[in-house]
Amino acid sequence: MHVAEATIIEAKTTMASDIKIVAEIGLLIYPGAQLAAVYGLTDLFRIAGEWATPLEGGQQPTIRVTHWQSGAHAGMDCVWDSHPGGTHSLSHVIAPPSIIMPDKMPSMQEPAAWLSDQHRAGATICAICAGAFVLAETGLINGRRATTHWAFAHALADRFPKVEVAIERMVIDDGDIMTAGGILAWTDLGLTLVEKLMGPSTMLATARFLLIEPPGRQQRAFAQFIPRFDHGDAAILRAQHHLHATRAQTYDLAELSAISGLEQRTLLRRFRKATGLRPTEYAQEVRIAKAREQLEATNQPVEQIAWQVGYSDPAAFRKVFQRITGLGPATYRQRFGVA
Repeated sequence: MHVAEATIIEAKTTMASDIKIVAEIGLLIYPGAQLAAVYGLTDLFRIAGEWATPLEGGQQPTIRVTHWQSGAHAGMDCVWDSHPGGTHSLSHVIAPPSIIMPDKMPSMQEPAAWLSDQHRAGATICAICAGAFVLAETGLINGRRATTHWAFAHALADRFPKVEVAIERMVIDDGDIMTAGGILAWTDLGLTLVEKLMGPSTMLATARFLLIEPPGRQQRAFAQFIPRFDHGDAAILRAQHHLHATRAQTYDLAELSAISGLEQRTLLRRFRKATGLRPTEYAQEVRIAKAREQLEATNQPVEQIAWQVGYSDPAAFRKVFQRITGLGPATYRQRFGVA
């Protein structure tokens, strides 16, 4: 053996003895997967290892990251490995966001089957944003709460009705299943895993270095009200158009009933079936959507905005605004105001 070769082998052995792999996280590269999230998570976990406190004996805790993609034959192949050479033992698998809108995403039978196999082998399965659609194909989240991007919530619920879609939090940790909301929620999920595997101090150090917020954010402050008009119920559509035309400032069930041509009881039943909301809830969403615009774009007092969108009682307005957005009006303006 040449001296140079012996030196390289010795260096590798020394390097291996200086680290302690605490977990192997596999990143699934499915058709249309967002590679920015794949490489971003790879960097995040590497940085976390650099900021982690050494263990007793001086070993550095490290997360092994592997990338998995459909191979030439059936199954998934490891196409990249941060610490090559050892036997794979996936503790976590992450389905990243998709750069393809959910309604155009192809069936993910092979990636879904692989996720199911990893879950049976003991791995925690994670999904981010539209990655939840890949996870949902496994059936693992049937009857369970899961989150996705707020704009995709209805699509996920329609395509997989057994899934309880909940978009309040950015990350839902259900033990063996974890889901994260928005397209950039890979930072939230990544930091959550760092905290689990390396402790809160390493997670906070990683977040500070990357200049990102620690986990715990909510999606509600970012979510916009997206009314559904494609349900095919013409009577309910007339009621919706009326609410939007008047900005729901003078909501009246009897008036809606007359406009829709439906008896009130029938209106209530069909309205919720078509829109997912009761008429009162729908009216509140219309009003708060307008209030958000005013808070973002003007310096008008909160009391004046409350009156403009149909609330004579500012306290009642603040209560509804807080329930829908997760923030009070003044805090919302501080965070999102551009005026």
